[in-house]
Amino acid sequence: MVAAVQVRNDLWMTASGASMRAMVFERVGAPLVPMTRPIPVAGPGQLLLRVHACAVCRTDLHLIDGEVEIAEPPRIFGHQVVASTVPDGRRVGVPWLGWTCGECYQCLAGRENLCVRARFTGCDIDGGYAEYMVADERFCFALPGEQSDEQTAPLLCAGLIGYRALGMCGEAQRIGFYGFGAAAHILTQVVRWQGREVYAFTRPGDETTQGSARELGAVWAGSSEDLPPQALDAAIIFAPVGPLVPAALRAVRPGGVVVCGGIHMSDIPSFPYEILWGERSVRSVANLTRADGSEFLALAPRADVQTQISTYPLEAANEALEDLRHGRFEGSAVLVP
Repeated sequence: MVAAVQVRNDLWMTASGASMRAMVFERVGAPLVPMTRPIPVAGPGQLLLRVHACAVCRTDLHLIDGEVEIAEPPRIFGHQVVASTVPDGRRVGVPWLGWTCGECYQCLAGRENLCVRARFTGCDIDGGYAEYMVADERFCFALPGEQSDEQTAPLLCAGLIGYRALGMCGEAQRIGFYGFGAAAHILTQVVRWQGREVYAFTRPGDETTQGSARELGAVWAGSSEDLPPQALDAAIIFAPVGPLVPAALRAVRPGGVVVCGGIHMSDIPSFPYEILWGERSVRSVANLTRADGSEFLALAPRADVQTQISTYPLEAANEALEDLRHGRFEGSAVLVP
């Protein structure tokens, strides 16, 4: 009955041209601005969505700081969205990849994550820091109903991008995570379910986060300035800190790989060739494909992945972003409109 009433309310609001609340980015360096906007209208091939939860991502901080460019502000952030379709109420997830051309050489080669004309949710397309949004139906994922909306939201970027980064580690058995935020919280559970070992690297002296990593199943946790007790087969760098690249290279064995998992990183300092030699490699992860999403969202319940969340009302988006910037919570912040 409650769901049916909500559907009727959604239909009435969209038909009457009613408005919605949103937190809007206007310019680099400025906080998001609370606004009232018209509810958007879905075009051909699009879905009108009522947002139930939207996780906050470090990419949103990079957008605010101008480290990742938004071509046409104002813009509504948010690319880890759990929503229901209007009017039929299907539960869907909206990720970072929001549209691709399907025609460029990257798309035709099966690399839609590198599409030369790609559009990204919360960057090129208005996202989920609002009560309603529209999204290309082809790039939305059907979601099962076992976990709450709030717990599911972080899977849609921290989980998906992390899963793509993990795929670049191949069959590595000992994997280091540099930076133990939302993605590492999720991936540690996946890696342990797969029977592999996690080594967690945090800021020096961050014993709280190191303890959390051990509780999740990391076999070792320590400072990013330290070498692990055994050479790693692979390392994933989630923290946007360039000096971690040579640190990770020193930690991996010959033939190992260092994967840079963020959309932005500070400059990588020069390092001696000897720590790259031995067929070690460094590579980056860019965006995701729909295949990544389908695979991971099917795997997550089998691995019993549980997310650690801190919830905020929509109007507290700036507070959530600052708490993320300063590491004031474990796991993910989630906005609940």
